Amino acid sequence: MNLEVITQEQIDRRNYWVNKISRLSDDFGVDAEKVEGEIDQEIRDIGIDSLLGHLRLCGTIPERYGHDTSEEKLYSKYTDIVIHEAYSSMGFNSLVLKGRADIADVECVNDDYSFVADAKAFRLSRTAKNQKDFKVQAMDGWKHGKPYAMVVCPVYQLPSRTSQIYQQAGARSVCIGTYTHLAVFSRYARVKSKDKAMELMHETFKAVAAMNPSKDANTYWQIVNRTILDFDVSIGDIWKEEKRASVESIYVSREESLGFLAAERERIIRLSKKEAIKEVLKSSKIENKVKAIKSVVDNGLLEPGESKT
Repeated sequence: MNLEVITQEQIDRRNYWVNKISRLSDDFGVDAEKVEGEIDQEIRDIGIDSLLGHLRLCGTIPERYGHDTSEEKLYSKYTDIVIHEAYSSMGFNSLVLKGRADIADVECVNDDYSFVADAKAFRLSRTAKNQKDFKVQAMDGWKHGKPYAMVVCPVYQLPSRTSQIYQQAGARSVCIGTYTHLAVFSRYARVKSKDKAMELMHETFKAVAAMNPSKDANTYWQIVNRTILDFDVSIGDIWKEEKRASVESIYVSREESLGFLAAERERIIRLSKKEAIKEVLKSSKIENKVKAIKSVVDNGLLEPGESKT
């Protein structure tokens, strides 16, 4: 595929961060702060091209990361940092929240309104997704007094026909957006002004809040997309380019994922019998289960204690 929008530099930076996240320590709090600080500095040094590269490519979790590993968790925080940077580029006072599990990951305010946001990313190899994966209902509960909330997803992973998430979005004033939309907003802020970009975001939130709740994907996206495109005629050209970038991002993510799986397949084929057995034992986590079983001992709760008589 001939890439017209996504640049090789953006792909190279993507590869840098995929490797960087896998090399960091096991101290999640420290690592998250390091990632946030370095990305912030990168965007300051390189400019919007760096931010757009992250927005265009961050929606896919690398296949090389194990499930429920520290790498995967740190990558999730990385996507929150990316959307935080996007909101900041529009002029919002934005903060990546740390701590409790019952709050959203990003909080944004300006003089007129406020909202919370959460970023979602998925593996290309994951086929079964349900409404809970998108956290629309959870985001409504995490507003904590704020009028709006946004869930940011890779556009190619969203349901394209019907889904309860769209009905929940309209009923609960939770905007389902994409990294592509944030790229459009960020570029619009640069072309027009930050104030206009924040006004556009507000109009989008209000359009979702005014919806007649429906499971129909087409109805939801027509309202959201028309609200954005009708806001300013200058958005049209930005929209077309970022729409093209969203198609290219699928190709780039496919190549990354398939390249890793091909290399992994070759590595497995080359294993000796002894190495293969060791690999299977490791993946089944038998030793961890053995340790857990051996650690179970009588806890003494049934001891009668000394008689009081």
